[in-house]
Amino acid sequence: MEEIKTYIEYVAKGIEIAGIITIIIGVIIAMGKFIFTLQGTVPRSYKILRQELGKGILLGLEILVAGDIIGTVVTEPTMDRVLSLAIIVLIRTFLSLSLEVEIEGKFPWQKKDIEE
Repeated sequence: MEEIKTYIEYVAKGIEIAGIITIIIGVIIAMGKFIFTLQGTVPRSYKILRQELGKGILLGLEILVAGDIIGTVVTEPTMDRVLSLAIIVLIRTFLSLSLEVEIEGKFPWQKKDIEE
């Protein structure tokens, strides 16, 4: 049973590392697109840069939350650990929601405007 806990901890850490790498790659790609298109004939807007940065961060945060949840499977369910996880997930969920509103301009549960 201890071996399984060890493997699950490694998997959780791997997922958290993947989340961090996702954020870093998202920032690098967004900044690269922005910087290199400033030199072109049609410059990119700051709004598009913010949207692309937000998408990279949002994806990374979702992966980090998954890693946190998987990591709690092997820990002792003490009240301190449960509260810590709850606070971390709450903060990351709030950040994800804020980024979603920033990127899309609406809450995720609002219907899309259908243009005819």
